[in-house]
Amino acid sequence: MEEVCLNSEPVFDEDNEYEGEGEGDCIALEHDDETGAKHSKKEPCPPTVGLEFDSFDEAYDFYNIYAKGQGFGIRVSNSWFRSKRKERYRAKLSCSSAGFKKKSEANNPRPETRTGCPAMVVIRLVDSKRWTIVEVELEHNHQVSPQIKRFYKSHKKMIVAARKAQPPPEPVREIHTIKLYRTAAMDAGSNGYSNGSEREGVHPADHSKYLELKEGDAYAIYNYFCRMKLTNPNFFYLMDLDDGRLKNVFWADARSRAAYGYFCDTIAIDTTSLANKYEIPLISFVGVNHHGQSVLLGCGFLGHESVEYFVWIFRAWLKCMLGHTPQVIVTDQYKPLQIAVSEVFPKARHCFCLWYIMQRVPEKLGGLKGFEEIKRQLNKAVYNSLKIVEFETSWAEMIKLHGLGDNKWLQTLYKDRKQWVPVYLKDIFFAGMIPIQENESLNAFFDGYVHKHTSFKEFVDKYDLALHRKHLKEATADMQSRNSCFELKTRCIFEVQLSKVYTKEIFNKFQSEVEGMYSCFNTRQVSVNGPIITYIVKERVETEGNEKEVRNYEVLFETSQVDIRCICSLFNYKGYLCRHALNVLNYNGVEEIPARYILPRWFKDFKCRHVDQGSNDIDVHNPVYWHNYLHKCAVPVVEEGAQSQEHYKIALHELQELLNKFNLVEDSLV
Repeated sequence: MEEVCLNSEPVFDEDNEYEGEGEGDCIALEHDDETGAKHSKKEPCPPTVGLEFDSFDEAYDFYNIYAKGQGFGIRVSNSWFRSKRKERYRAKLSCSSAGFKKKSEANNPRPETRTGCPAMVVIRLVDSKRWTIVEVELEHNHQVSPQIKRFYKSHKKMIVAARKAQPPPEPVREIHTIKLYRTAAMDAGSNGYSNGSEREGVHPADHSKYLELKEGDAYAIYNYFCRMKLTNPNFFYLMDLDDGRLKNVFWADARSRAAYGYFCDTIAIDTTSLANKYEIPLISFVGVNHHGQSVLLGCGFLGHESVEYFVWIFRAWLKCMLGHTPQVIVTDQYKPLQIAVSEVFPKARHCFCLWYIMQRVPEKLGGLKGFEEIKRQLNKAVYNSLKIVEFETSWAEMIKLHGLGDNKWLQTLYKDRKQWVPVYLKDIFFAGMIPIQENESLNAFFDGYVHKHTSFKEFVDKYDLALHRKHLKEATADMQSRNSCFELKTRCIFEVQLSKVYTKEIFNKFQSEVEGMYSCFNTRQVSVNGPIITYIVKERVETEGNEKEVRNYEVLFETSQVDIRCICSLFNYKGYLCRHALNVLNYNGVEEIPARYILPRWFKDFKCRHVDQGSNDIDVHNPVYWHNYLHKCAVPVVEEGAQSQEHYKIALHELQELLNKFNLVEDSLV
């Protein structure tokens, strides 16, 4: 049957407020009459997939009343008709801020008031009798609140119709009862709903702080979001608006949301653009994948570097990730960041990025007398201290020797030392997120794509290119890890063991530790405490000027459970055992690395193996959950389908068959 979709391109559509043929058929649950009297009834429940109505008018009125209670207007943004009978069988009711108006050629066009809001319900005529809600999106990308007194066209129709239908002496009452059929989805709990006004603990907004957009920037951002939402159903974005002006923006595509499902243990919040005063105030959420590569988990633009603004964007990110909090968060050392992280992520371990701090040493201390010696002693205290007492002693000596007791920056660093000095962070798993050696560096995710004068429009244009190249790099690494035979450089059984499971990049890093076993010597037992044996492993390490220095590393070995811990704590920093621990295992005749020290997050097939543990309060009726879970289930099919041309043909054929089945189901519902 031929189908015609009206307003099928909702990106820049015209106003299409619904004009009901029977204006008397409506409901007024809350109404201010001409005398100012207020009549309130029970707050209507939010729309839920499965609710049924006797007519299109009923469905429209139900959503309109719900919208008035929440503080937004609605309109019919799409309608589908059977071409021969002109009978409507499907419709999309959207927030009045959905889409964008067509670009005006007038000299003084009216300002854009829409935000491309995704909030909507889709209703369908079932069995030519009842209208049923088949799709719901409750989240808005702009602030909505019943306290905001704005008069919408859809609400005006509702009130006028209610007045006409009532006898003059009587107050406005319900004129029509909507029949609601409770479904299993409703019993299990409907989709969550929140709006921009619900910011507990946030100070009143500073209305003078907005994103500084140039001509064409706003259009580029909005159009990009709308295009992504149309082509990428799991694309998420939120906008923080104040009187029509943009304060903050956050977004994450489907890949970023799926990636967080795999790699949610440790994340970094990159504020390089803010610290370096770039034209675009970009903030990025970054994780580490199974190849040790950076992976984007969402990003945004920040209108002002204040606690309130950071809190908004952190909550937007957390909402996007269904409330799953990471275990560890790494940021720059910046007080507003610190306060915002503690407010939004109270259970996460918050650390400062060592590399960012050490990069500021020349700026902060470069003008001091004896700077080179100060820098050398600072590096020694930070990078070479294996015990807390060693750091404290080295730091105190540096301060005393160079008379730095009054230096404010060093005072702040020392006060926050437990959040950035490696010797204090040995119990935290970083997945290689932070550099712990002087010669290690760190690159921002968008390094090479963003410079000081990159505009918003330029960034939006480069964003897809940057992500495409990152995804290609990951796909190439996946293929190399699956199909390559890794070159073994020693006869150590540990090397053979992990060459079978680890990705190529992580195996290469572990292989360096296996080779490093040969720079260790004189492994000796120094004490025994029940099943726990303490060893000292000596290693020759290079120091300044390519000189060699012998260092002692203390390793604890628990014999009954085969637990092992080295004082260098490489396993927590990087996610694989160090050369000192491997030496002690080898010394004790352990032939294989215990499973607890072989992390699945580094496996070649980690995405295929991964099972999302999630949390107990996940809404299994949420389309976002469906998307994420289906994505995880589909990954093994993709992995196997890419193994050979024959596998590829089979996978492609079966996927096409599945799509055909979906089309048959859709046709049967019409």
